[in-house]
Amino acid sequence: MTVLARVGAGWRWTRTTWDRMAMYLPVILMGVLALGTYWLARNTPAFLGASDAQRRVVHDPDYFMHDFAVRTFDVNGRLKREVFGTEGRHYPDTDTLEIDQPRIRSYDDHGAVTVSTARTAVSNGDGSEVQLIGNAVVVREALAGTNVPRMEFRGDFLDAFMNTEQVKSHKPVTLIRGNDQFTADQMDYDNLDRVMQLHGRVHGTLQPAHPK
Repeated sequence: MTVLARVGAGWRWTRTTWDRMAMYLPVILMGVLALGTYWLARNTPAFLGASDAQRRVVHDPDYFMHDFAVRTFDVNGRLKREVFGTEGRHYPDTDTLEIDQPRIRSYDDHGAVTVSTARTAVSNGDGSEVQLIGNAVVVREALAGTNVPRMEFRGDFLDAFMNTEQVKSHKPVTLIRGNDQFTADQMDYDNLDRVMQLHGRVHGTLQPAHPK
């Protein structure tokens, strides 16, 4: 074989090889790109702030209060509620305020005062519902000029609804109404409708009315 023939054969082999490589080049490039994308995905930290769906919801407080007092007023500037506590923690995921050693004073439209205390309280965002936990006591003082007596509720758990003047509990409670006393396994009291529902084992002690 002459030199020219060898050169021609080599050129044809090179061209054939290159044509074959060109056929598979897109597949090779796609494979390299896929491997690069996989490597980036494995080694790039996730950006949690990209969207709300990517944010990890946690039950952590966003602010604290110590030895605090919070007062709420109506549109006419009248005091509606006072909340005192040794420590308060606000949780943004549930918009609740957890209070240690709470003392809550609420005033209705007639000026009657309701005082709520407990070991711990959990209030919703607008303060309309307060769950009292541990040695819970709710006292509604008698209103002068009426025949509505003093009311006192005691239990390990009391659910107080401030705007609707309701007190509920799914645990044993003691109710003191004037000189009368009742105990029950569960309770649902509506002060506006003057309706009290006692469930489970109910016991009551009624004192005779004193003549006026």
